[in-house]
Parts: sequence; structure tokens; C-alpha cells
Amino acid sequence: MTAAGLHLAAPAKINLYLHIGPLRADRLHDLASLFVFAHDGDVIRVEAAKDLSLKVTGPYAPLLKDLPPEKNLVYRAAELLAREADVRAGAAITLEKHLPVAAGVGGGSADAAAALRALVKLWNVNISETALSRLAFRLGADVPACLARAPVNVSGAGERIEKGPVLPPLWIALVNPRVEMPTGPIFRAFDAANPVPHPPKLAAFRAVSYAQVKEAMGATRNDLEAFAIEKAPVIKDVLDDLAAAPGALAARMSGSGATCFALFASWAAASRATRAACARGHWAMASALHVR
Repeated sequence: MTAAGLHLAAPAKINLYLHIGPLRADRLHDLASLFVFAHDGDVIRVEAAKDLSLKVTGPYAPLLKDLPPEKNLVYRAAELLAREADVRAGAAITLEKHLPVAAGVGGGSADAAAALRALVKLWNVNISETALSRLAFRLGADVPACLARAPVNVSGAGERIEKGPVLPPLWIALVNPRVEMPTGPIFRAFDAANPVPHPPKLAAFRAVSYAQVKEAMGATRNDLEAFAIEKAPVIKDVLDDLAAAPGALAARMSGSGATCFALFASWAAASRATRAACARGHWAMASALHVR
């Protein structure tokens, strides 16, 4: 915290696997997933102010220019925290947008989680982790897990969060073919093809070594991947390219897409894969993963 306020990273969220189950009475899906987080992503900056305001900057800000602040998940997070904690102060919030929009890497959820963390500090809110997680769930199913920024096993519709496995040092290449993939249509396609899906189960994702990472990835899946590929076949091309990248341990789509990823044992290999993806005209980012 400085006189100029504070800033927090809103790192990209990646589903190492995503198993989808039935639709619940609250219209959310049961799921089982392992969330991990990159070191890089968006950035949230907050400063003390009389009123609440939101400014969006960064390379992907133009995609949000027509979205009223009150519709942005970051602004909604600030309003909700202020209301629930009876905060009368304002805040000048800046969202520095580096991640693609509607991309399956939790950009909006990670932004909201970082905003909550930053505003709890700025406003000196006395709130437990449990209460903050419950409040985060009211904003979106992925927001509670994004509070962690460390590997977490996620179940229920996102409200049940447990500490995830300790992973070996990993680097990730994230690649998006510049395709927006709204979550709703992909889940509806899954529902149409799976009217009575089996209840999802958390995987025994024990991956201390790189060989175990490959084995654990091979034993899991992303249940939404096929439906995203059907909507945007270029995703299959991206996955094939990533799987064939030198040093790739595994490749998969994250969330409901369209961002895909490959895991690597070195920064050099992840960087090489992202450079190749950029040469094909895709958005790409290499980053280390938070592995514990």
C-alpha cells in the first residue's frame, strides 16, 4: 500500500481438467476441476477516492469500451463488498486488461477476485476468508477459486474449494486463435448432447514429477472441448500445434474456450511455443505457473 494506492495481479486461470455434471436447481452445473494460475494476466489498481469509479486500460480495453461500468464484474464486486461491509468510502479502480475476453481463462472472474482482495485492504474490511469466498460466489462460480491464486480442487458449482496438489515447476503456453467463446452456448451444447450426465468426480491428480503430470493429464479431460471445437474448428488446429510443440507435456483447452494451453518443463520451451503461435496470427502468452 502506498500513497498512490495498491495494485494486484489478476492472473490467468487455467483448468488443467474440467469434468461437467448435471444442471442443478440453481441453473449452475456440478463440476470437478483443478484450477491453476499463471504468474501473468490482468492487473487491478485501486486508489482511495470519494466515489466509486472504474477505468479500463491495456491492449484489450477496446473490447470493453461499450460495456457500462456497472455491468463490469470488477465494478459489481466493488459495489457488493461496499454494500455487505457497509463501506461508505469510494475507490478509483483501474483494470489493466491483458487477457482476451470470453476466452476460458477466467479473466473477468480473476479480475473480480483481485478487486475484492485489493478493496479489502484499501477499505480495511474485516472479513474472514470463508465469508469473502461466499461473497465471491455471488459474483460468479469461478470467482471464489480465483481468490486463491494457487492450485485448488474445485467442485460443486465452484463453491467447494480445497487445496490442490503440489506440482513440479511448470511453465505454460496460452494460445487463443482470437475467437471469443461465450460460456452459455457451449454449456447448452453440452446439455443437449448429455441430458443425464454422470456426477463429476475430482481426479486423483498426483503429479510430483513431469512423467506424472503427463499421466495425470492423460487420465483427465475437458468435457467442453469437443463442443467448442464444433463451434470454432480452429481450436483443434491450435491444440494439435501445441501438442506437437517441442517439450510439450500435454495440451488441452481451458474452460469453455477458446484459449488452449500446453505445459512445459522449461521457460525456453514455453516461449518457443508462444512465438510459433504468434507467427500464425494467434494471441499467445508464456508464463510460469503458481505450483503451490
